Amino acid sequence: MRPPLALLLLLRLAPPVAAAAAEAPVSARRSLVWGPGLRAAVVLPVRYFYLQAVSAQGQNLTRSPPGQTVFKVVVKPLSSKEVARIHVPAPLDRNDGTFLVRYRMYDTVNKGLKIDVLYGDEHVAQSPYILKGPVYHEYCECPEEDPQAWQEALSCPTWEPQIEEDFASFPTINLQQMLSEVPKRFGDERGAIVHYTILNNHIYRRSLGKYTDFKMFSDEILLSLARKVRLPDLEFYINLGDWPLEHRKINETPSPVPVISWCGSLDSRDVILPTYDVTHSTLEAMRGVTNDLLSIQGNTGPSWINKTEKAFFRGRDSREERLQLVQLSQENPQLLDAGITGYFFFQEKEKELGKAKLMGFFDFFKYKYQVNVDGTVAAYRFPYLMLGDSLVLKQDSPYYEHFYTTLRPWKHYVPVNRNLSDLLEKVKWAKENDEEAKKIAKEGQLAARDLLQPHRLYCYYYRALQQYAERQSSKPELRDGMERVPQPDDTSTCQCHRKGPLKEEL
Repeated sequence: MRPPLALLLLLRLAPPVAAAAAEAPVSARRSLVWGPGLRAAVVLPVRYFYLQAVSAQGQNLTRSPPGQTVFKVVVKPLSSKEVARIHVPAPLDRNDGTFLVRYRMYDTVNKGLKIDVLYGDEHVAQSPYILKGPVYHEYCECPEEDPQAWQEALSCPTWEPQIEEDFASFPTINLQQMLSEVPKRFGDERGAIVHYTILNNHIYRRSLGKYTDFKMFSDEILLSLARKVRLPDLEFYINLGDWPLEHRKINETPSPVPVISWCGSLDSRDVILPTYDVTHSTLEAMRGVTNDLLSIQGNTGPSWINKTEKAFFRGRDSREERLQLVQLSQENPQLLDAGITGYFFFQEKEKELGKAKLMGFFDFFKYKYQVNVDGTVAAYRFPYLMLGDSLVLKQDSPYYEHFYTTLRPWKHYVPVNRNLSDLLEKVKWAKENDEEAKKIAKEGQLAARDLLQPHRLYCYYYRALQQYAERQSSKPELRDGMERVPQPDDTSTCQCHRKGPLKEEL
């Protein structure tokens, strides 16, 4: 959830003297704590909240506090008689006076949680924070029956521009048209389509085509949502392939059908959801993945002034412009460091261009400027690059992800021609206009931190499914060949208070 408006303004518009305040001692009492991880009703795979270090004079620090004292967080059951596995890593220093606190619960607690936020031996802000139980872990199946209450608990936006734009093409959704057309048009042997029906908050599906292994990603987010909130009954098709599928115009006959995809394009009509990559990283954060939307925020490399003053790229050979990028790099090593780490599409180019060693993604941010070039479609690294504190040089592209509509060139990133003809010019501009480049990098980071918060992804998924369901012209049904997608087995204690009385409190 977002901090109150007054607090948001404080964080974005720190007073001019705040940098000097970084040398002043931190006031635990005056420091700020906020975020969705302080509310029991916000069930997420990884719960999180934020800290803002504030000086004794009441000024927001804009870089890490001096000295060795750091914030410490302890999360434990409110009742000493309850036992729960809770993983709480050290707060992530975001290098701007703010810290990100994460914790992952592996058990549910009935009575509640106690969260101590400390700076040294002192409690920070209103610590300790009490989350009255029950507080559920990720795999507890206990959906909120009132979707509006669930959305309010998460502070979900009431309007998502990409969702509104996508559904403007579909005032009604003709399920019979979809049933007759989609399997024939997109579900042949080479297809990557999965047909889903959600009834009574249960997920059912059948695969259409040979390349549907990625259904594990769509399965896991739908199951995760169903554990948290009652989903509307609906029937839809998800495209698991890279490219958007529906290229009919709005006024064509037959009319376009609302296939759901992870990537959109200017000449298609697919309904866009967050990519499988950011979705999976959100679900598996602090467990099955290294890079996720939270961890990246505390691993953005050296401060701006200490970053290498070059543009940087590493990636596969999934687009010809990436090969051009390496050629430019070889000709202009003082401006650009680019390399291909794996050849698949243009194997014959490996001898000419060479193969670069793999690098950890966090090491990308040792460089001031990050080049974002499309892969087969939109480069799914873009959200992670935006969450860093380097300037993103983004190739103009017909492809987009769900959050692009809010971003603006020259405010959040620097645009680069599709054929990269002005890339070197843009790198030179950034080097000659360091303060402006730093400002754009910061604005892009702030926008990404807001748009890509994990709870916002859940909000986005739910709103898209809700908008879809409201437009169906007939009732969804279970179709021949569909199988139920079961919730994962979980051995942790979890008794949903909505399904019956809780056990006696411990």
